[in-house]
Amino acid sequence: MEKAALCVGINKFKYLPESSWLHGCVNDAEDLAGLLEESYGFPASQVTVLRDDKATKKMVLAEVNKLVDAAVEGTIQQIVFTFSSHGTQIPDTGGDEDDSLDEAFACHDINDAGDSWDPGTVISDDELAAVFGRLPDGVLMDVLLDTCHSGTGLKSLDLIPGRRPRFLPGPTPRAVMANEDLETRTLRDIVKTAKLSTPVLMAACRSDQTAADALMEGRYNGAFTYNLIKSLRSDGGLGRADLLKEVSKGLKAGGFDQVAQLEASRAARKAAWGA
Repeated sequence: MEKAALCVGINKFKYLPESSWLHGCVNDAEDLAGLLEESYGFPASQVTVLRDDKATKKMVLAEVNKLVDAAVEGTIQQIVFTFSSHGTQIPDTGGDEDDSLDEAFACHDINDAGDSWDPGTVISDDELAAVFGRLPDGVLMDVLLDTCHSGTGLKSLDLIPGRRPRFLPGPTPRAVMANEDLETRTLRDIVKTAKLSTPVLMAACRSDQTAADALMEGRYNGAFTYNLIKSLRSDGGLGRADLLKEVSKGLKAGGFDQVAQLEASRAARKAAWGA
């Protein structure tokens, strides 16, 4: 089976102050790429890592679509896509959201456009769903998202040294006030438009929680990614549902209240990650 992967990690952002930068996202991407090569048979030549200034919206979407194009052509049967960065929200322009917001993922070039983030510099959940919807039936795609879906709980996390939320509120006080009481989307919503194969999705937290960028054993990682890799290295044969239980146990033991999420078919929940 031909395999390929794209691992994205963004610590530094072109237009954001350093106070909004992260520390563990590049490590996440590199660690996951290494795991795929060492333990899951992904050829190094087929694993792309986009770090910081290489992870603009244009480049990330180009690389994701390149993988899906190869799947459509039949040259790739298994894809892994991982994304570690800030999560945020932008106004919904498609009219499909009750809360008038789309979840979005910050790229290196994220920039503001008045009271909202510029849609041309973030990847919306609708855009991801459109890419996923092109997957041919029978192609396996595992997606890992180590970002926040929501700013809920930010204050408590900000008080803990060595931890930082992977969430960007609106770029102005007016935008923050307008969005603070609105509901956020769930993991299931992100793939609702996919028509054929739907990817197996794992996310760092529930839609009402915060994902942590944290100092783990003297090195920064996403708390979710760190525990995921630790669990996979301990027992790579765990079914995805059991894997999520182990990841959640690790998060709880580390003092993180985020609960990792899984969206997959019944068969995929029972099968081992990457299979």
